[in-house]
Amino acid sequence: MTGTPLPGGSERFQRTLTTPKIVFIVIAAAAPLAAMVFTVPLAFAIGTGPGVPAMFIFAGLTLLCFSAGYAAIARRISHMGGFYTHIAHGLGRRAAAGAGMLAVLSYNAATVGVLGAFAYFAQHVAADHGLNLPWQVWAGAGLLLVALLGYQEADLSARLLSVCMVCEITILVALDIAILVRHGGAALPSASFAPDNVFAPGLGVAVMFGFASFLGFESAALYGEEAKAPHRSVPRATVIAVLIVAAFYALTSWVAVGALGPGQVRAQASNHLGDLFFRLSDSYLGHSATLAMQILLCTSLFASWLALHNASNRYMYALSRDGLMPAGLSATPTGRSSVHRASVTQTVFSTVTVALFAAAGLDPYVNMSTSMLGLGTLGIILLQALASTAVIGYFRNRREGRWQTLVAPALGALGLITAAVLVVSNFDVLTGTTNPAVTALPWLLLVVVGLGVAYASWLRSARPDQYARLGGGSVPAQPLTVPVKEPSGSLSQTAP
Repeated sequence: MTGTPLPGGSERFQRTLTTPKIVFIVIAAAAPLAAMVFTVPLAFAIGTGPGVPAMFIFAGLTLLCFSAGYAAIARRISHMGGFYTHIAHGLGRRAAAGAGMLAVLSYNAATVGVLGAFAYFAQHVAADHGLNLPWQVWAGAGLLLVALLGYQEADLSARLLSVCMVCEITILVALDIAILVRHGGAALPSASFAPDNVFAPGLGVAVMFGFASFLGFESAALYGEEAKAPHRSVPRATVIAVLIVAAFYALTSWVAVGALGPGQVRAQASNHLGDLFFRLSDSYLGHSATLAMQILLCTSLFASWLALHNASNRYMYALSRDGLMPAGLSATPTGRSSVHRASVTQTVFSTVTVALFAAAGLDPYVNMSTSMLGLGTLGIILLQALASTAVIGYFRNRREGRWQTLVAPALGALGLITAAVLVVSNFDVLTGTTNPAVTALPWLLLVVVGLGVAYASWLRSARPDQYARLGGGSVPAQPLTVPVKEPSGSLSQTAP
């Protein structure tokens, strides 16, 4: 069944996504197994060591504050533009245009970053089992499968992502239980929350890795037009995803500290950065479980890749529909409701990027993955901070609960701005290189934001009708709300 026609000749998307399906999509984007296997050992080694679990709790609480404000605005505005649309209604169309371009760059960069990690680890895991293929082959196979799935409606991806997510979380929960059974209460050492460990040297690096591990959870905002009950399911899915991911990360890193010993965790992580959790799995679950964990690591990265690919598609589609990107990107197939042209565009971008890195003889992980993920992570954190600020702007003249509309989003924005400063300050640590071409990448984010704001400013004077469409101004939300242009350039909504 097709939906109601939208301006520009496109059709409304089929509303097939429920709260659980959206939860699966957003948690899969965070890649829990990959975060534990690679991010946590780094945080142990060069962060706060045994104090890392507290950093996951801090990041989770900050993002819960963000989610409280997001839930308040998402109940009123449902649109595929996600944060771009919310920023339009809270901070104005010009800010939204800059944020939209920031989102397109950040999600495309993050997608390529995860692609590189998938190709690298798929190559090494396959080689360990006797299948020696270059990383470019794995990248090509992954690109083909992601392209096929991205061409379809989001419901199919949600089903696949749910299987991947359940499997990767199951293996880590089994490891947590095995450690708890063997060590009892000692597996949860109080030292992880002792002030001298929480605020130890490396605090900034630990906080940075804590926020980076949540990358992708915010993508629930992009599925408003594909959810059955968007004003309930999207905010619920966001809050549920944050709670699950934060609790899971904190518990798994905490029992890892207990298994290694608070006094030994930093040294053990430094000596075994790439295989710390595989060694724990060998010790507590057996070698067969470790083999399964290695394979699930690849599926975890693939699931994250697919989820970020879908997020990139939806931002490009929404900006195309509003006139900020080529109009052809918002075309949908006859009788279908997928973002197929945006999906193809994202696949082409990824393919070209991979080809350039391969032609230059660069490493898919050390060079491509770390630099692109670093850029994408910083951009998405900045986007979240803008979205929190937009909540305050949207509700400034509305009588609503002050916690959800002022206090929580202000705390969320403060925490996210702190995280952004830490990422910029430690960008060489996050990317693993001091190459000036890489450490200068954060400036690219400011450039695209400036271009988006400048273009919207030009549209305001030269093409006011097109300017009025920015932020989904011409696309009614469910339930119907009517956007009204204000002198300041922001959007307000009134009930029908």
